[in-house]
Amino acid sequence: MIVKVIDYGQGEVNFVEYLVSDLSCEQLNYLNDNLEEKTRIEGNDLIITMNFDDELYPFGSEVAKFRLDDFISREEIEMNIFLSSFLEDM
Repeated sequence: MIVKVIDYGQGEVNFVEYLVSDLSCEQLNYLNDNLEEKTRIEGNDLIITMNFDDELYPFGSEVAKFRLDDFISREEIEMNIFLSSFLEDM
């Protein structure tokens, strides 16, 4: 499984959008059907959109502005771990 942050924004709605690839068809459908977050399937990939309150938004701090690549990498790793554990229940 490969997880990439493909979009994010802060404003009226704080969000992070993830592209999840390299999933089996069964895994793709399981995640799409069972995650509480907004999901959609595009080709063989899953797109997950998560909304955050201001205090929980991962890219909202001053440090994130200077070390954005580190924060994006951490978000990708954390989502990968979350999805891997979620798939264990499959």
